[in-house]
Formats: sequence, C-alpha cells, structure tokens
Amino acid sequence: MLILLPPSEGKTPAVRGSAVDWPSLSFPALNTHRAAVLEALGTVSAHEDALALLGVGASLRDDVDRNTRLHAEPAAPAHQIYTGVLYDALGYKTLTPTQRRKADESVLVVSALWGVIRFADRVPAYRLSMGTALPDVGRLASFWKPQLSEALTKAASGHLLVDCRSSTYAAAWAPPPAHTVAVNVFTEVNGVRKVVSHFAKHTRGELARHLLARRGRAPETAAQLLKAAREKWEAELAEGSARKPHALNIILPN
Repeated sequence: MLILLPPSEGKTPAVRGSAVDWPSLSFPALNTHRAAVLEALGTVSAHEDALALLGVGASLRDDVDRNTRLHAEPAAPAHQIYTGVLYDALGYKTLTPTQRRKADESVLVVSALWGVIRFADRVPAYRLSMGTALPDVGRLASFWKPQLSEALTKAASGHLLVDCRSSTYAAAWAPPPAHTVAVNVFTEVNGVRKVVSHFAKHTRGELARHLLARRGRAPETAAQLLKAAREKWEAELAEGSARKPHALNIILPN
C-alpha cells in the first residue's frame, strides 16, 4: 500500500540544521527537474511582483523571500515541514516507532517543488503551488506529469494506491486506475450529499493515520480498503473503470 498525499499549503521552517542534501532525496532521478523548478522559483520570488506571480497575499512575504535562498535554508524531514489540517490529523509525532517506519515507507507527498518525496526526506520550507506557472518551466502540473509517470510507475507496481490528493496535485500524476482508490469525503443531509473541504482534509489525514496504525496487514485491494475504512466511518466503494480509479466515499455524520 502506498498513500498519496498533497503537501500542506503552510509549512513550518526548520530552525537549524544543514541545507537539503540532494543525493539523499528519494527518487534522485528527479533532481535535475527539481533544480530547474527551484531556480525558476528563486527568480520569480525575487521579482518585485513576486506575490502576484505566485498568487499569494502580503502576509506570506517572508515565505516568498525564503524561496530566494532555498539552497542554503535549513532542511528537516518532510513530516516536520508539512503542517496543517491533514498532517495534524495524521499525527506523525504520536505514531509508534514501528508505525513511523511504516509511514516513511508508505507515504508519498506529491510536491510542486520536489515532484514527489517521502516523509523522511529532508527539505526546506517553501511556498509554491502545483497550479502555478513558472518561467522556463510552465505550469507545474504539466511539467511534472511525464517526470512523475516515469519515476512512480515502477515504485507503484504491485501496490494499492490510496489517493488522498486534492485535484490540483492529482493533475500531476495519474496512477494506474485498476490499483488506485481516490478518497472522497461527504456529509449527507436529508439524502443529499455535499462535498466538504476543510473536513475532507482532516478526514483524509485520519484515514492515513488509521491505515498506518491499525493492526493487521495493509489493504491490498479496493475491497480491503473499504473494509478498513468501515472500521471507523460509514463508507462505500464506487467501482472504477479502465480509465477511472475506484473511489472510496466516506460519509461524515451531519
């Protein structure tokens, strides 16, 4: 089982430590492409219109300034850098050592800057969305799509893929539909379902934690994933097709 996560929008910078060690990153074949994105990001972030070009507000000026010096910024494991609703619900710090090792092996974070990394990879905090377009790189989802397809096809072979990404990050790589389950979260009132956003992030984080912390073997099929999800939630499975992944629909109480 592999769990696909989006990065958090907000990130917690490392206070001290060495800069990113490129050869130590997972999927090192992506390093050339990572370097190209980092250089383009630094150039844009130094521009007088950087906030507008990156689509962020004035309150994030410090984050954008940090983008100009990422080669030298302190790095920390991705599970410390990424914070926010989903990652708080996953609660890496409160997992047991065995569960943390499982998370380091099973969780893949699809990133606008790094392409894809694992939880133990040491990276600096940065500000960049997959929906952004950068000079000489273009729109990042399009830039990463062929690179991630090549890097992840082999890594995903033989695994059930639990896709907890948002649509922005899902656009960067389409995993094999037959072995992929996209996770959706709804509330239901008087028989009418409504997609939720904030609680979707929280619930996807809780699902990731549940899959990492529960006893027994990890799910290997969509049906087994449904059974695991039903240990905590009302859930149903929508069968996929040759071009569309399965969907695990979690229905939260109103």
